[in-house]
Amino acid sequence: MADEPRLFPERAAPDAPKNRLREEAFDTSGHRARLRKRLLEGGTDALADHELIEYLLMLARPRIDTKPIARSLVQRFGSLAGVLMADPRTLALHPEMGESSAAALRIVALAARRLARQQASELPVLGSWQTLIDYLTIDMAHLTVERVRVLYLNSQNRLILDHHVGDGSIDEAAIHPREVIRKALDIGAVALILVHNHPSGSPQPSRADIQITQRIIEAGRLLDVSVHDHVIIGREGHVSLKAKGLI
Repeated sequence: MADEPRLFPERAAPDAPKNRLREEAFDTSGHRARLRKRLLEGGTDALADHELIEYLLMLARPRIDTKPIARSLVQRFGSLAGVLMADPRTLALHPEMGESSAAALRIVALAARRLARQQASELPVLGSWQTLIDYLTIDMAHLTVERVRVLYLNSQNRLILDHHVGDGSIDEAAIHPREVIRKALDIGAVALILVHNHPSGSPQPSRADIQITQRIIEAGRLLDVSVHDHVIIGREGHVSLKAKGLI
């Protein structure tokens, strides 16, 4: 087995092939210089999806050819977003990966989420709707479980709390209308936006989605807490129940 790099030690995944890449025999200086030049001088699409992953991995694994690993990751997870949002334990167990490589990808996903969350929280939500949708898409579109969140807003429609209610189907077992409104009163919120994702990919609302939204609207009306919208996020896009005239 080839020696591991001292600065970025890797633990081989249990299912990794025995004939690991020969790190000491691979010379990538020319190829990586060209990638770096395109990255620094080009626009948003200067590098293909697999090249972005390749570049990230080569920072953690500077002595091996990371292109085959990058291509295999895109093939397995379907897209750049699918790779970056994948569970880090699953990434670490992918052939020729390991914990350091998984961390190199994980840090980008976390940075993207924090940047999007900060941008969404700095402006009134209703006046910067696309910024909010971008944040929710980054954070939820590729989840493999259904997650329910409530965005609580102040009187200026600024985000004061992004509350993770729970995971599971959106019904009264997962989200309780009275608890949602009580939380708003506890933190001084005057409005809220319901959010959940559809792991199937399609963001089209179900009958249960519409029914639970109506119950929360009724509970909020009694205590002057407005429900601005219910947004459903999927890999295929998003749906606003308000925009569809369903609430």
